[in-house]
Amino acid sequence: MQTLPQQSKPGFFSRMIMAKKSTDSGVRRWQWSVWLIAAVVLLPVLSVLWLSAFPDENIWPHLLETVLPDYVQSTLWLMLGVGVLSTWLGVSTAWVTTMYEFPGRRYFEWALLLPFAVPAYVIAYVYTDMLEYSGQLQIWLREVFGWQSARDYWFPEIRSLGGAVIMMALVLYPYVFMMVRATFIEQSASLRDAARTLGCSRREVFWRVSLPTARPALAVGLALVLMETLNDFGTVDYFAVRTLTAGIYDVWMNMGNIGGAAQIASVMMLFIVVLIGMERFSRRKQKQFSRGDRFKRFNRTKLSGRTAFVCWLICFIPLAFGFLVPVGFLARHAVVYFDVSWTPEFVQMSWNSFSLSAIAALGTVVLGLVLAYGKRLVKVPSVQRAVALSGLGYAMPGAVLAVGVILPLAAFDNSIDRLFESWFGISTGLLLSGTVFAVVFAYMVRFLAVSSGSIESSLEKVTPSMDMAARSMGYSTLEILYKIHLPIIKPGVLTAALVVFVDCMKELPATLVLRPFNFDTLATHVYQFASDELLEESALSALVIVLVGIIPVILLSRSIIAARNEKKEPASAE
Repeated sequence: MQTLPQQSKPGFFSRMIMAKKSTDSGVRRWQWSVWLIAAVVLLPVLSVLWLSAFPDENIWPHLLETVLPDYVQSTLWLMLGVGVLSTWLGVSTAWVTTMYEFPGRRYFEWALLLPFAVPAYVIAYVYTDMLEYSGQLQIWLREVFGWQSARDYWFPEIRSLGGAVIMMALVLYPYVFMMVRATFIEQSASLRDAARTLGCSRREVFWRVSLPTARPALAVGLALVLMETLNDFGTVDYFAVRTLTAGIYDVWMNMGNIGGAAQIASVMMLFIVVLIGMERFSRRKQKQFSRGDRFKRFNRTKLSGRTAFVCWLICFIPLAFGFLVPVGFLARHAVVYFDVSWTPEFVQMSWNSFSLSAIAALGTVVLGLVLAYGKRLVKVPSVQRAVALSGLGYAMPGAVLAVGVILPLAAFDNSIDRLFESWFGISTGLLLSGTVFAVVFAYMVRFLAVSSGSIESSLEKVTPSMDMAARSMGYSTLEILYKIHLPIIKPGVLTAALVVFVDCMKELPATLVLRPFNFDTLATHVYQFASDELLEESALSALVIVLVGIIPVILLSRSIIAARNEKKEPASAE
């Protein structure tokens, strides 16, 4: 009986060839996925540009002759004021907590990040309630000095451009503080010592050595501050400051002209492009190289007496007015008006906020994984550019993003409605626009860069040899991500989800425009009640937003301290 020869198992090289073919097909799928995500993210941007160029009713000449110059002027003054004050607060606190030892320094180096957790519109409502004519401070002043009316004394107007500048700077300076302080810590101690031996005073060391080398970090932090200033709506609307963001809302909602809103939005996008260009231009030739002793421990100058008190005051003032005072004010009102605030409507609004933020966080994490892993797998310029473009949504203010989101969704709804009307004689109505989907979509477009950036930084720490070993064992690209990479980068993924969740909880402009009818979140609830001079009844909602925002601040502080401790190890080993 003739026996058939046994079929041998594929050898090592055969398995490698099959794995390569499978990998190539998997890589192409990741490549197409990255392109698709980038196209979806760019859709709102292209929609705004298209409608601004071809509106149904062109009011561009009318805008130029009437309100647009005022919008631009107010926006520029606001950005200038917030930028200068945030820079002064951030750089001064970063310098004294890095270079000097004084009572409370160890607490200030992480507590100065706490104002991050307070939205600008919340702090604006708090200080307006405290400082306006019917507020507690002016009532006390009138009782003490016997004043009868506002004509008997002068008091600064909180609802003004200057008031908006102070409110925003108090919660945005941590961007500058965090970036610049990290640079001050990493600067070579030997460089400062050399400057001192050449006869420079401590002040001259700061102005001629430390600050110039920190300029790239300062540019990044300042650019983030100015972008957040452009994004703000609650503060400028409450203070009646006519910025471009307020103009978009006014032209769209009050005048019913979405084309005019798109034209104002295009001007805001031009601001963003200029900001990004200036930030890149400011550090185009900034290449710094450090010796191996750059993490050499330097002895902080120990201060006492009046000098120590001045440094303590420099750190305490922004912390007190940016976090302690508003949080204490909200906590007091939340306790006093708890029975009024804790209602079924509050529970529903809390559920709306938490569910929307959770869905958006999950979606951005999934898309961020695709972008970060696709960039790792596909080393072609088009994919790298697509990943970079997908982060453009973070630079878009919420009001601009709302315009860009509603245009394609409304076009889709109208097309489906016409199709069903002609085929079946029924109207489908609004399927996507004016629904929760529109809000979640806006959140995901705006905060996708936060998620993908965090995940990408975690993936960069995974050695490529793990990928090659897994491919040689026959794993597909998806299996490698799920079984190997995800367990390793889990902390980075969870951090990205948490940061996006908190950002969505605080987001006001896009939520205010895109939310369905009779659908409120904690942010919109605070905005509406504060606008009606009923901040006390919404204090609990504002306090919940702040308390949730503290969580990523704590994580950020811990990561900074852990990174600093790791960098100290080589120096201590010497």
